Amino acid sequence: MKKINKKIVVYIIIISVIALIIHEVAIKKENFIENITDINTIETSEENETKEQKKVDITNKIMVYITGEVKNPGIYELGENSRIKDVIEKAGGLKETADITDINLATILQDEDKITIPTKDKTMEEKQNTERIQSNKQSKTTEKSQNTTSISTNTTGKNQNTKVNINTATQTELETLPGIGPSTASKIVSYRKENGKFKSIEEIKKVNGIGESKYKKIKELIKV
Repeated sequence: MKKINKKIVVYIIIISVIALIIHEVAIKKENFIENITDINTIETSEENETKEQKKVDITNKIMVYITGEVKNPGIYELGENSRIKDVIEKAGGLKETADITDINLATILQDEDKITIPTKDKTMEEKQNTERIQSNKQSKTTEKSQNTTSISTNTTGKNQNTKVNINTATQTELETLPGIGPSTASKIVSYRKENGKFKSIEEIKKVNGIGESKYKKIKELIKV
Protein backbone atom coordinates (compact mmCIF):
# COMPACT_ATOMS: atom_id res chain seq x y z
CA MET A 1 0.00 0.00 0.00
CA LYS A 2 2.85 2.35 0.83
CA LYS A 3 4.56 1.45 -2.47
CA ILE A 4 1.37 2.27 -4.39
CA ASN A 5 1.08 5.61 -2.61
CA LYS A 6 4.67 6.47 -3.42
CA LYS A 7 4.10 5.68 -7.11
CA ILE A 8 1.00 7.86 -7.15
CA VAL A 9 2.88 10.70 -5.53
CA VAL A 10 5.71 10.31 -8.07
CA TYR A 11 3.21 10.30 -10.95
CA ILE A 12 1.49 13.37 -9.56
CA ILE A 13 4.81 15.15 -9.26
CA ILE A 14 5.81 14.16 -12.80
CA ILE A 15 2.44 15.24 -14.21
CA SER A 16 2.66 18.49 -12.29
CA VAL A 17 6.16 19.18 -13.66
CA ILE A 18 5.06 18.36 -17.20
CA ALA A 19 2.00 20.54 -16.85
CA LEU A 20 4.15 23.35 -15.50
CA ILE A 21 6.59 22.98 -18.37
CA ILE A 22 3.75 22.99 -20.94
CA HIS A 23 2.27 26.07 -19.30
CA GLU A 24 5.61 27.88 -19.38
CA VAL A 25 6.13 26.92 -23.01
CA ALA A 26 2.64 28.16 -23.90
CA ILE A 27 3.26 31.49 -22.18
CA LYS A 28 6.63 31.93 -23.88
CA LYS A 29 5.07 31.07 -27.26
CA GLU A 30 2.30 33.60 -26.71
CA ASN A 31 4.81 36.27 -25.72
CA PHE A 32 6.94 35.40 -28.73
CA ILE A 33 3.97 35.81 -31.07
CA GLU A 34 3.08 39.14 -29.48
CA ASN A 35 6.65 40.34 -29.84
CA ILE A 36 6.74 39.30 -33.48
CA THR A 37 3.45 41.15 -34.09
CA ASP A 38 4.78 44.25 -32.34
CA ILE A 39 7.99 44.13 -34.37
CA ASN A 40 6.03 43.76 -37.62
CA THR A 41 3.78 46.63 -36.60
CA ILE A 42 6.78 48.83 -35.78
CA GLU A 43 8.55 47.94 -39.02
CA THR A 44 5.40 48.60 -41.06
CA SER A 45 4.94 51.93 -39.30
CA GLU A 46 8.58 52.85 -39.92
CA GLU A 47 8.29 51.87 -43.57
CA ASN A 48 5.17 54.02 -43.95
CA GLU A 49 6.89 56.94 -42.26
CA THR A 50 9.92 56.51 -44.53
CA LYS A 51 7.70 56.47 -47.62
CA GLU A 52 5.83 59.55 -46.45
CA GLN A 53 9.11 61.30 -45.71
CA LYS A 54 10.40 60.46 -49.17
CA LYS A 55 7.22 61.90 -50.68
CA VAL A 56 7.65 65.08 -48.68
CA ASP A 57 11.30 65.31 -49.64
CA ILE A 58 10.48 64.93 -53.33
CA THR A 59 7.60 67.40 -53.16
CA ASN A 60 9.58 70.06 -51.30
CA LYS A 61 12.64 70.08 -53.56
CA ILE A 62 13.35 72.64 -56.28
CA MET A 63 15.99 72.75 -59.03
CA VAL A 64 17.78 76.06 -59.62
CA TYR A 65 20.43 77.01 -62.20
CA ILE A 66 23.04 79.53 -61.12
CA THR A 67 25.66 80.95 -63.44
CA GLY A 68 28.03 83.90 -63.64
CA GLU A 69 30.49 84.91 -60.95
CA VAL A 70 30.17 81.94 -58.56
CA LYS A 71 32.89 79.38 -57.95
CA ASN A 72 30.89 76.37 -59.16
CA PRO A 73 28.12 77.35 -61.62
CA GLY A 74 25.52 74.67 -62.29
CA ILE A 75 22.15 73.18 -61.38
CA TYR A 76 21.46 72.66 -57.68
CA GLU A 77 18.71 70.96 -55.70
CA LEU A 78 17.43 72.96 -52.75
CA GLY A 79 14.58 72.84 -50.31
CA GLU A 80 11.39 74.72 -50.95
CA ASN A 81 11.46 78.41 -49.88
CA SER A 82 15.25 78.56 -50.28
CA ARG A 83 16.69 81.98 -51.08
CA ILE A 84 19.30 83.29 -53.52
CA LYS A 85 21.93 83.33 -50.78
CA ASP A 86 21.36 79.57 -50.29
CA VAL A 87 22.06 78.64 -53.89
CA ILE A 88 25.15 80.89 -53.88
CA GLU A 89 26.44 78.91 -50.88
CA LYS A 90 25.64 75.65 -52.71
CA ALA A 91 27.68 76.90 -55.66
CA GLY A 92 30.74 77.42 -53.48
CA GLY A 93 30.26 81.13 -52.84
CA LEU A 94 31.04 84.25 -54.87
CA LYS A 95 34.15 85.05 -56.86
CA GLU A 96 36.09 88.20 -56.04
CA THR A 97 34.86 89.71 -59.32
CA ALA A 98 31.20 89.24 -58.40
CA ASP A 99 28.92 92.24 -57.98
CA ILE A 100 25.73 91.66 -55.98
CA THR A 101 24.88 95.31 -55.41
CA ASP A 102 21.62 95.06 -57.36
CA ILE A 103 20.74 91.49 -56.27
CA ASN A 104 18.34 90.86 -53.39
CA LEU A 105 19.91 87.85 -51.64
CA ALA A 106 16.74 87.33 -49.61
CA THR A 107 14.60 86.61 -52.69
CA ILE A 108 12.73 83.28 -52.40
CA LEU A 109 13.58 80.90 -55.26
CA GLN A 110 11.12 78.99 -57.44
CA ASP A 111 11.61 75.73 -59.30
CA GLU A 112 13.47 76.21 -62.63
CA ASP A 113 14.78 79.66 -61.66
CA LYS A 114 17.99 80.90 -63.32
CA ILE A 115 20.25 83.21 -61.34
CA THR A 116 23.07 85.13 -63.04
CA ILE A 117 25.69 86.85 -60.89
CA PRO A 118 27.25 89.72 -62.89
CA THR A 119 30.85 90.91 -62.79
CA LYS A 120 31.87 94.29 -61.43
CA ASP A 121 33.19 95.24 -64.88
CA LYS A 122 29.89 94.37 -66.56
CA THR A 123 27.90 96.32 -63.99
CA MET A 124 30.18 99.32 -64.49
CA GLU A 125 29.83 99.01 -68.27
CA GLU A 126 26.03 98.86 -68.01
CA LYS A 127 25.99 101.94 -65.77
CA GLN A 128 28.23 103.80 -68.22
CA ASN A 129 25.96 102.79 -71.11
CA THR A 130 22.91 103.96 -69.16
CA GLU A 131 24.58 107.27 -68.37
CA ARG A 132 25.62 107.63 -72.02
CA ILE A 133 22.06 106.98 -73.21
CA GLN A 134 20.65 109.48 -70.71
CA SER A 135 23.26 112.03 -71.75
CA ASN A 136 22.39 111.53 -75.42
CA LYS A 137 18.69 111.96 -74.62
CA GLN A 138 19.40 115.19 -72.77
CA SER A 139 21.56 116.45 -75.64
CA LYS A 140 18.82 115.66 -78.15
CA THR A 141 16.24 117.38 -75.95
CA THR A 142 18.45 120.49 -75.67
CA GLU A 143 19.15 120.45 -79.40
CA LYS A 144 15.44 120.07 -80.14
CA SER A 145 14.67 122.97 -77.83
CA GLN A 146 17.30 125.13 -79.54
CA ASN A 147 15.94 124.19 -82.96
CA THR A 148 12.45 125.07 -81.81
CA THR A 149 13.69 128.46 -80.60
CA SER A 150 15.49 128.99 -83.88
CA ILE A 151 12.39 128.07 -85.87
CA SER A 152 10.32 130.39 -83.72
CA THR A 153 12.80 133.23 -84.29
CA ASN A 154 12.92 132.54 -87.99
CA THR A 155 9.15 132.44 -88.14
CA THR A 156 8.94 135.78 -86.39
CA GLY A 157 11.45 137.27 -88.78
CA LYS A 158 9.60 135.75 -91.69
CA ASN A 159 6.34 137.25 -90.43
CA GLN A 160 8.01 140.66 -90.24
CA ASN A 161 9.28 140.32 -93.80
CA THR A 162 6.04 138.93 -95.20
CA LYS A 163 3.62 141.58 -93.88
CA VAL A 164 1.03 142.53 -96.42
CA ASN A 165 1.61 145.97 -97.90
CA ILE A 166 -1.89 147.41 -98.02
CA ASN A 167 -0.77 149.97 -100.63
CA THR A 168 0.49 147.44 -103.18
CA ALA A 169 -1.23 144.12 -102.28
CA THR A 170 -3.62 142.59 -104.75
CA GLN A 171 -7.14 141.60 -103.76
CA THR A 172 -6.01 137.97 -103.48
CA GLU A 173 -3.14 138.90 -101.13
CA LEU A 174 -5.45 141.03 -99.00
CA GLU A 175 -7.81 138.05 -98.64
CA THR A 176 -5.05 136.14 -96.80
CA LEU A 177 -5.52 138.47 -93.82
CA PRO A 178 -7.77 137.17 -90.99
CA GLY A 179 -11.34 138.43 -91.32
CA ILE A 180 -10.77 139.94 -94.75
CA GLY A 181 -13.02 138.31 -97.33
CA PRO A 182 -13.41 139.07 -101.06
CA SER A 183 -15.88 141.87 -100.41
CA THR A 184 -13.70 143.70 -97.85
CA ALA A 185 -10.56 143.17 -99.93
CA SER A 186 -12.33 144.72 -102.91
CA LYS A 187 -13.31 147.74 -100.76
CA ILE A 188 -9.66 148.22 -99.71
CA VAL A 189 -8.54 148.23 -103.37
CA SER A 190 -11.36 150.70 -104.25
CA TYR A 191 -10.38 152.98 -101.35
CA ARG A 192 -6.80 153.16 -102.66
CA LYS A 193 -8.00 154.08 -106.12
CA GLU A 194 -10.28 156.82 -104.82
CA ASN A 195 -8.09 158.26 -102.01
CA GLY A 196 -4.55 157.33 -102.93
CA LYS A 197 -2.16 155.27 -100.88
CA PHE A 198 -2.66 154.74 -97.16
CA LYS A 199 -0.55 157.09 -95.06
CA SER A 200 -0.53 154.68 -92.09
CA ILE A 201 -1.90 151.23 -91.23
CA GLU A 202 -4.50 152.87 -88.94
CA GLU A 203 -6.04 154.56 -91.97
CA ILE A 204 -7.38 151.20 -93.12
CA LYS A 205 -10.09 151.57 -90.48
CA LYS A 206 -11.65 154.18 -92.81
CA VAL A 207 -12.53 151.38 -95.21
CA ASN A 208 -16.17 150.40 -94.85
CA GLY A 209 -16.39 147.04 -93.04
CA ILE A 210 -13.13 147.33 -91.06
CA GLY A 211 -13.80 148.33 -87.49
CA GLU A 212 -11.60 148.35 -84.39
CA SER A 213 -12.13 144.65 -83.72
CA LYS A 214 -11.06 143.55 -87.21
CA TYR A 215 -8.19 146.05 -87.21
CA LYS A 216 -6.73 144.47 -84.05
CA LYS A 217 -6.63 141.10 -85.83
CA ILE A 218 -4.68 142.42 -88.84
CA LYS A 219 -2.56 145.31 -87.55
CA GLU A 220 0.45 143.08 -86.80
CA LEU A 221 0.23 141.60 -90.30
CA ILE A 222 0.08 144.72 -92.46
CA LYS A 223 2.35 147.56 -93.41
CA VAL A 224 2.44 150.63 -95.68
